[in-house]
Amino acid sequence: MEKAIFSLKGYKFTKVVLNLEDLSDKLEIQFNPSGKYNENSGEFFLDFDFKAISKKNMNLIANIQCKAVFQFAKSQKIDTIPDFFYPNTIAILFPYIRAYISTVTLQANIRPLVLPTMNLSSLKDVLKNNTTLISR
Repeated sequence: MEKAIFSLKGYKFTKVVLNLEDLSDKLEIQFNPSGKYNENSGEFFLDFDFKAISKKNMNLIANIQCKAVFQFAKSQKIDTIPDFFYPNTIAILFPYIRAYISTVTLQANIRPLVLPTMNLSSLKDVLKNNTTLISR
Protein backbone atom coordinates (compact mmCIF):
# COMPACT_ATOMS: atom_id res chain seq x y z
CA MET A 1 0.00 0.00 0.00
CA GLU A 2 1.26 3.45 -0.91
CA LYS A 3 1.85 6.01 1.81
CA ALA A 4 -0.44 9.08 1.73
CA ILE A 5 1.16 12.21 0.33
CA PHE A 6 -0.23 14.30 3.19
CA SER A 7 -1.67 13.83 6.66
CA LEU A 8 -3.50 15.80 9.34
CA LYS A 9 -1.04 16.82 12.08
CA GLY A 10 -3.63 18.43 14.31
CA TYR A 11 -6.45 20.91 14.71
CA LYS A 12 -7.89 23.29 17.29
CA PHE A 13 -10.92 25.50 17.67
CA THR A 14 -9.80 29.11 18.06
CA LYS A 15 -13.09 31.01 18.13
CA VAL A 16 -16.57 30.06 19.28
CA VAL A 17 -19.38 32.62 19.26
CA LEU A 18 -22.91 31.41 20.00
CA ASN A 19 -26.18 33.31 20.13
CA LEU A 20 -28.74 30.57 20.59
CA GLU A 21 -31.66 32.82 21.48
CA ASP A 22 -32.91 32.97 17.88
CA LEU A 23 -32.09 29.39 16.95
CA SER A 24 -34.65 28.18 14.43
CA ASP A 25 -34.93 25.44 11.85
CA LYS A 26 -34.20 27.86 9.00
CA LEU A 27 -30.49 28.63 8.93
CA GLU A 28 -28.15 29.95 6.28
CA ILE A 29 -24.88 28.05 6.57
CA GLN A 30 -21.63 29.63 5.37
CA PHE A 31 -18.15 28.15 5.09
CA ASN A 32 -15.03 30.16 4.38
CA PRO A 33 -11.80 28.16 4.09
CA SER A 34 -8.37 29.71 3.57
CA GLY A 35 -4.86 28.37 3.72
CA LYS A 36 -1.19 29.18 4.07
CA TYR A 37 1.51 26.92 2.70
CA ASN A 38 5.15 26.70 3.74
CA GLU A 39 7.19 25.27 0.86
CA ASN A 40 10.22 24.71 3.11
CA SER A 41 8.51 22.58 5.74
CA GLY A 42 5.69 21.14 3.60
CA GLU A 43 3.12 22.31 6.14
CA PHE A 44 -0.30 23.56 5.05
CA PHE A 45 -2.24 25.64 7.56
CA LEU A 46 -6.00 25.49 6.98
CA ASP A 47 -8.31 28.09 8.53
CA PHE A 48 -11.94 26.99 8.39
CA ASP A 49 -14.60 29.53 9.34
CA PHE A 50 -18.20 28.33 9.90
CA LYS A 51 -21.21 30.62 10.30
CA ALA A 52 -24.88 29.87 10.88
CA ILE A 53 -27.27 32.78 10.36
CA SER A 54 -30.99 32.82 11.17
CA LYS A 55 -33.01 33.22 7.97
CA LYS A 56 -35.85 34.64 10.06
CA ASN A 57 -34.05 37.78 11.24
CA MET A 58 -30.50 37.43 9.81
CA ASN A 59 -28.96 37.25 13.32
CA LEU A 60 -25.68 35.40 13.72
CA ILE A 61 -26.37 32.13 15.54
CA ALA A 62 -22.89 30.62 15.49
CA ASN A 63 -19.42 31.51 14.32
CA ILE A 64 -16.82 28.82 14.85
CA GLN A 65 -13.26 28.95 13.60
CA CYS A 66 -11.03 25.93 13.37
CA LYS A 67 -7.35 25.81 12.46
CA ALA A 68 -5.70 22.65 11.18
CA VAL A 69 -2.20 21.72 10.08
CA PHE A 70 -1.56 19.23 7.30
CA GLN A 71 1.89 17.84 6.55
CA PHE A 72 3.08 16.75 3.12
CA ALA A 73 5.31 13.66 3.05
CA LYS A 74 7.72 15.63 0.84
CA SER A 75 8.02 19.40 0.59
CA GLN A 76 6.94 20.74 -2.77
CA LYS A 77 6.25 23.97 -4.57
CA ILE A 78 2.78 25.43 -4.10
CA ASP A 79 1.97 25.10 -7.80
CA THR A 80 2.63 21.33 -7.70
CA ILE A 81 0.10 20.62 -4.94
CA PRO A 82 -2.38 18.21 -6.53
CA ASP A 83 -5.94 19.46 -7.05
CA PHE A 84 -7.38 16.65 -4.93
CA PHE A 85 -5.56 18.01 -1.87
CA TYR A 86 -7.87 21.01 -1.41
CA PRO A 87 -11.26 19.23 -1.23
CA ASN A 88 -9.77 16.40 0.80
CA THR A 89 -8.46 18.69 3.54
CA ILE A 90 -11.96 20.11 3.92
CA ALA A 91 -13.51 16.62 3.88
CA ILE A 92 -11.07 15.45 6.56
CA LEU A 93 -11.71 18.44 8.85
CA PHE A 94 -15.49 18.79 8.41
CA PRO A 95 -16.51 15.83 10.66
CA TYR A 96 -14.59 17.40 13.57
CA ILE A 97 -16.34 20.73 13.02
CA ARG A 98 -19.71 19.04 12.68
CA ALA A 99 -19.23 17.06 15.91
CA TYR A 100 -17.98 20.11 17.79
CA ILE A 101 -20.99 22.21 16.79
CA SER A 102 -23.35 19.45 17.92
CA THR A 103 -21.52 18.98 21.22
CA VAL A 104 -21.26 22.65 22.16
CA THR A 105 -24.94 23.33 21.42
CA LEU A 106 -26.01 20.17 23.26
CA GLN A 107 -24.11 21.38 26.34
CA ALA A 108 -26.19 24.59 26.23
CA ASN A 109 -29.20 22.43 27.16
CA ILE A 110 -31.08 23.17 23.96
CA ARG A 111 -31.92 21.14 20.92
CA PRO A 112 -28.45 20.60 19.41
CA LEU A 113 -27.52 22.16 16.11
CA VAL A 114 -26.73 19.11 13.99
CA LEU A 115 -25.26 19.79 10.58
CA PRO A 116 -26.10 17.18 7.97
CA THR A 117 -23.36 15.34 6.18
CA MET A 118 -22.46 17.60 3.29
CA ASN A 119 -20.53 17.44 0.07
CA LEU A 120 -18.20 20.42 0.36
CA SER A 121 -16.19 19.71 -2.78
CA SER A 122 -17.47 23.00 -4.22
CA LEU A 123 -15.22 24.76 -1.68
CA LYS A 124 -12.12 23.38 -3.43
CA ASP A 125 -11.65 26.45 -5.61
CA VAL A 126 -12.45 28.81 -2.74
CA LEU A 127 -9.69 27.24 -0.65
CA LYS A 128 -7.25 27.11 -3.55
CA ASN A 129 -7.86 30.77 -4.40
CA ASN A 130 -7.59 31.77 -0.72
CA THR A 131 -4.26 30.01 -0.20
CA THR A 132 -1.10 32.04 0.14
CA LEU A 133 2.54 31.16 0.37
CA ILE A 134 4.29 31.77 3.68
CA SER A 135 7.31 33.99 3.21
CA ARG A 136 10.63 32.42 3.96
